Amino acid sequence: MSATLIKCFNLAKAVGTGAFRNALATSHSQVAAWSPATVGSLLKCGIHSNVPLQNEKLMEFFDDPKHWSETEVKVGRAWRTDELRIKSNKELHQLWYILLKERNMLFTMEHECNDKMEVFPNPERIDKIKISMENLETVVRERNKAYHLLETGETGERPQKQIHNAFGLRCNYKTIEHVLPPFMNTKWIKAQHNTYGGRAVHKFLLHYREKLYNVKRKAKNRSRNEVMMTLRRNPNIDLQMLKRKYPDVDIDKLLSQDKTRGHYVTKVDA
Repeated sequence: MSATLIKCFNLAKAVGTGAFRNALATSHSQVAAWSPATVGSLLKCGIHSNVPLQNEKLMEFFDDPKHWSETEVKVGRAWRTDELRIKSNKELHQLWYILLKERNMLFTMEHECNDKMEVFPNPERIDKIKISMENLETVVRERNKAYHLLETGETGERPQKQIHNAFGLRCNYKTIEHVLPPFMNTKWIKAQHNTYGGRAVHKFLLHYREKLYNVKRKAKNRSRNEVMMTLRRNPNIDLQMLKRKYPDVDIDKLLSQDKTRGHYVTKVDA
């Protein structure tokens, strides 16, 4: 017989069978009036009332009821990496579960507002939680990397390399341990597309590279036109500041062009 069942029988003998049965159907308000020793004995026996306790309610998946009818909730900003680096591992572990609980609550409230066709207040809270969790993972990864470098001389992370996918684009591939070596693992060889070829793929790469070139060319022309208009409107502007802001633009060459000079008359000292 297990120890928990023995404790239940002893408790039933001490308080009586009728009282023991009534304890199973006790409401939450009556449980709160009991002594801590009695409640502890029932919890040790694995007995819970039909109405769950406050910390066991599913209402923790929902926001505070006072925020349900509001259109705006005052919240703070996301956690920064500098703030997370000064915390201990225990504090980071606790903060991770707090953020996870908050994220689940926000997802539940967003789903509920969509079902009720109501406005979800401050949807950017989900983004702030996501940024905080990403920064926390970055800090934990930094500590793990430093620990492994100190102990073993390696980063401890999965090795990765640059490969070409089926479309001819470069991507990161993280290696995985397998029982069979690569030349014997035919299933892995068929599943991986480390090579590319064909007229369709080469045509796609031609258009893709042309698109990247046009994006780069338009960005360069846009910066060049901004510098030209700035020099035209403000001929006495600080050139060093412009060079720091637009390092890809040849400002000295633009000064010799007519479009940069503008419509103004140079003052001549008498």
